[in-house]
Amino acid sequence: MKAEQTQYTPVIHVSPAPHLSSRDLTTRKMMRDVLLGLSPVVFMALYVFHWYAVKQLMICLLGCLAAEALFMKMRAKSATLNDYSAAVTGIILALSLPGAAPWYIGVIASVVAIGMGKVVFGGIGMNIFNPAMVGRAFVMIAFAGAMGAPGYEQIHATVDVITRATPMDAFKQTGAVASLDSLFWGLTNGSLGETSALACILGGLYLCVRRTASWQIPAGTVVTAAALAGIANLVHPESNWTALHHLLGGSLLFGAFFIATDPVTSPLTPKGKFIFGIGVGFFVMVLRLFSGYPEGVMFAVLLMNGVTPLINHWTIPRPLGAIP
Repeated sequence: MKAEQTQYTPVIHVSPAPHLSSRDLTTRKMMRDVLLGLSPVVFMALYVFHWYAVKQLMICLLGCLAAEALFMKMRAKSATLNDYSAAVTGIILALSLPGAAPWYIGVIASVVAIGMGKVVFGGIGMNIFNPAMVGRAFVMIAFAGAMGAPGYEQIHATVDVITRATPMDAFKQTGAVASLDSLFWGLTNGSLGETSALACILGGLYLCVRRTASWQIPAGTVVTAAALAGIANLVHPESNWTALHHLLGGSLLFGAFFIATDPVTSPLTPKGKFIFGIGVGFFVMVLRLFSGYPEGVMFAVLLMNGVTPLINHWTIPRPLGAIP
């Protein structure tokens, strides 16, 4: 009888006190905050790219919702569309793509993002890598030509003069330097969500104030990128692409506030989150300065997603009252 009780008695793991919990912080509320935080970025995308932005946003949003419902049904589980997580993935994915990319790019990226980036791991909260970046990485490698972000002639009268390439591409290929004003306001070509630094800052600060995003991650990313960009300027003082160009150009701010801060694929502790942000900023600058890619945010985030379990292990907090 004693052996049977030992065999069937459940093992309960209890962490050290104190224990804090809140019923106010739900997945649905967090995702709703992310959607609100993304609204300035979406507004700027619609303002600059018009129909191109509408098309890409609708394709990716509907594609991710449909993929979520389909794959969850295949796994004989109920779809979790009402928690807005698939909608957030769709919006972020669309904002990471060029608006002029063919319609099938958004469809394929959505299916891969939800299927291979999320559901295959068990669904929401179980995935290792950021789903939107998994989808974008797939189409970027498989359809590199279609992802070239062709120019948007006559989209808007205030679009920057660089219309045939993104500012990062133009500088990498020809040495052309975009103005800081155009990078700050977002009047340049590029992926839908990366053009306006102001929109990313406004939405990102909202998420940090709401504590939906941990400030340590964007802080670590921006500080590290700024430091390395400053060193690069000192080494090459003749370059007109300054540290501010690195911070305001490309998808650094968009990635720092909206992609790297994904609570599922980033570390759990404040110290771990700052280390994660430092890693993202480091890899972004390494890829920008030493690789053939003009941008490096997507690969940087995916690389750091892969080492998140190690960061969690390295930064286990000491229990309250424990003897050093």
